[in-house]
Amino acid sequence: MKKSSIDIAVLAFIMFFAMMPAGCKPDAGKGIAATDSYYGEQYRPQFHFSPEANWMNDPNGMVYYAGEYHLFYQYYPDSNVWGPMHWGHAVSTDLVRWQHLPVALYPDSLGYIFSGSAVVDKNNTSGLGTIDSPAMIAIYTYHNPVLEKSGSNTFQSQGFAYSTDKGRTWAKYAGNPVLKSPEIKDFRDPKVIWHHATGKWIMILAVQDRVHFYSSPNLINWTFESEFGKETGAHGGVWECPDLFPLKVDGNVLKWVMLVSINPGGPNSGSATQYFVGEFDGHSFASETDGNRWVDWGRDNYAGVTWSNIPESDGRRLFLGWMSNWQYATVVPTQVWRSAMTIPRELVLKKDNHDYLLFSFPVKELEMLRSDNPVFMTSKSISGETTINPDGIDLNQCEMILEFNTGNTAVDSFGILLANDQGEKLIISCSGKSEQIIIDRSSAGSSLFSREFSGSAKAPYQVANKVRFRLLIDAASVELFVDSGKLVMTNLVFPAKKYGNLQLFSAGGDILLEKAEFYNLKGIW
Repeated sequence: MKKSSIDIAVLAFIMFFAMMPAGCKPDAGKGIAATDSYYGEQYRPQFHFSPEANWMNDPNGMVYYAGEYHLFYQYYPDSNVWGPMHWGHAVSTDLVRWQHLPVALYPDSLGYIFSGSAVVDKNNTSGLGTIDSPAMIAIYTYHNPVLEKSGSNTFQSQGFAYSTDKGRTWAKYAGNPVLKSPEIKDFRDPKVIWHHATGKWIMILAVQDRVHFYSSPNLINWTFESEFGKETGAHGGVWECPDLFPLKVDGNVLKWVMLVSINPGGPNSGSATQYFVGEFDGHSFASETDGNRWVDWGRDNYAGVTWSNIPESDGRRLFLGWMSNWQYATVVPTQVWRSAMTIPRELVLKKDNHDYLLFSFPVKELEMLRSDNPVFMTSKSISGETTINPDGIDLNQCEMILEFNTGNTAVDSFGILLANDQGEKLIISCSGKSEQIIIDRSSAGSSLFSREFSGSAKAPYQVANKVRFRLLIDAASVELFVDSGKLVMTNLVFPAKKYGNLQLFSAGGDILLEKAEFYNLKGIW
């Protein structure tokens, strides 16, 4: 955050409390009124979550309870740029359609409400609920802008709030903060899990360019356990929004996966999320990962974390990220709202030779949005540029599944081109020779709002004889899942006019489009 932004935010923080009558709770924002143009603005996503109005960033406190998936998120209800942080709130029964709820957590005298997590205290370890009616606990970072401006290094601490009515109303714990900063200014974004083997709560916390682990029997009293990451992973920026969870490989071997977002320092510049695979014993994490690994190689998937308390009968590890990049998030060309979330994804750990790779792909529930009139194609040779006309498919709100066969030929490149009659084009290409997959948005639409936006995102990838692309395109975004999620790339695009032309291309050799599926996707609002 720039210094000028800090000054404005400090003033807003002081005025917020100076003007609030004693005992008064701020009005829980009602959002914009529904009209014929509701969610119809240019670039408004139709099947991704976005706030009704104003600024949103990191997903927070994602937890499942009593048939509902809760999504909290960093929110500033008074502007479409970053400001004093609140927790916005929405719920869904299917991970696809969302109901907006009033703001859950407001800033208070201890500071803004930064990122964190939520859990259901099923064993009532905190004593704030009962076994029959457990409390939902939201654990978050307090960020005190007054202390920050004064030069103190103790302006971030951890507090929590609790709810006993399924997350509809919240009370902040009277003893906040429950974990104070040890004179470290970047001390934030707690993710809390229950560790069965030790019978304790574990908190993983982002601390400068590493993470710290703390344990607690009751979510109130915390003990430092260890740190991880000083000489491991990417270190091009500050670490943020960590997560820690177990995953079974092939339904058998249990490994622990750690997610850590970093800004800057991503593989294609700016924000990104790395991951580590290893062992965790309730005290320390030991990585078995060589090199830097990325959850998503695109420019626009950041601060992603996973849902807590998914029932064992479901068993999935469900992930959601913020679909933007701090390099340009505050200036993208939307006005009523800013930012959206990625599609919810399932994470799966697989063994690849002697390595462990994290796969991710859209949750199966997304398929309920598929239209009743899909378009199917089979066996088409691609030489040079070939126009494809999936009749009736809206290329700006759809799902495409394309399976290519290169015939053992390392062609220079092949892929997909989306274009409009304004001369704008989005190119997604794959090369066996350079072993890369590239999403080129340099001519895909508006980019004058930021010199950091234009260009290409590149990912190393060894293409086999066959490669499968699954694309989700929604107004101003494209999410690419390669070979069932072995590689993922998420990128924003802002075309002046909707794409109306689809071409497949091959350079340096012919390829075969073995089959293709096209689905219009219904809006969720």
